Amino acid sequence: MKNPICDMLGIEYPIFQGGMAWVSESSLASAVSNAGGLGIIAAGAAPGEIIREQIKKTKELTKNPFGVNIMLMSPYADDIARICCEEGVAIVTTGAGTPSKYMADFAAAGVKVIPLVPSVAIAKSMAKMGAFAVVAEGMEAGGHIGKLTTMALVPQVVDAVDIPVIAAGGIADGRGVAAAFMLGAVGVQIGTRFLTATECVIHENYKKAVLKAKDIDTVVTGTITGHPVRSLRNKLTTRFIELEKEEQLKETPDLAKIEEFAAGALRLAAVEGDVQNGSLMAGQIAALVKKEQSCAEIIQEIWSEYKALIARCC
Repeated sequence: MKNPICDMLGIEYPIFQGGMAWVSESSLASAVSNAGGLGIIAAGAAPGEIIREQIKKTKELTKNPFGVNIMLMSPYADDIARICCEEGVAIVTTGAGTPSKYMADFAAAGVKVIPLVPSVAIAKSMAKMGAFAVVAEGMEAGGHIGKLTTMALVPQVVDAVDIPVIAAGGIADGRGVAAAFMLGAVGVQIGTRFLTATECVIHENYKKAVLKAKDIDTVVTGTITGHPVRSLRNKLTTRFIELEKEEQLKETPDLAKIEEFAAGALRLAAVEGDVQNGSLMAGQIAALVKKEQSCAEIIQEIWSEYKALIARCC
């Protein structure tokens, strides 16, 4: 199948791997790229030089295109943007803000910028700013989320902009890919499915939690702060929700207290394997993830399912 995003980025399959902090590093990103998708290193809140090391490691592990995700709220965002230009990173995805102040430098360095957008208004703003494409992510996704579902958001963004749209949120198999294409997207971004990839370096306890997840096992916390996060239910989310309820009863909620409550919780789960007190960020499709596979197996399985489904429908 001819696909514009594949031709433009030099990848085999229109499948992006989500940029997940403490998860998406050189091992996972290079494996996805070697399998024909677009691997993405997540900068998160890491210092710039750590990301430079990750970029260099990824270059050693793959000759195929890969990207870097910049969390624009990071205190190191300026450094990471500069390093991406210096290291010749082909693709940068962004989240938690707008990349306006970096666009001139990215353009000069030949970097294709693909912001993550939760609304039509932001998608239109990014297109005017010169974004190469946008990732329209619905609230079914794991981690930080917006307010619209993928089914509602993607076609509205497709209608609103004249640049490629990548669908994200609630996509784990060939059925999700087919649905995304029917909504007008030219590619998909997948995060949760890759949490159980053999090349993913997160703690085994985290992987097991995803594999055991049921359909109603995710919950959203942080709504009161304006930065909602979807993750698997555990002791942390229970305490988080209780704290939010307590603060909502106050005339002036202590939002800083809530933000600080879960500080470091993702690392606790991903690195140390504490699945009760750590943040197990995962999307609503976690229950569809049934086994641990290599990135190549995941991508081949998804694409085979997609092709079989399209063949039946036609």
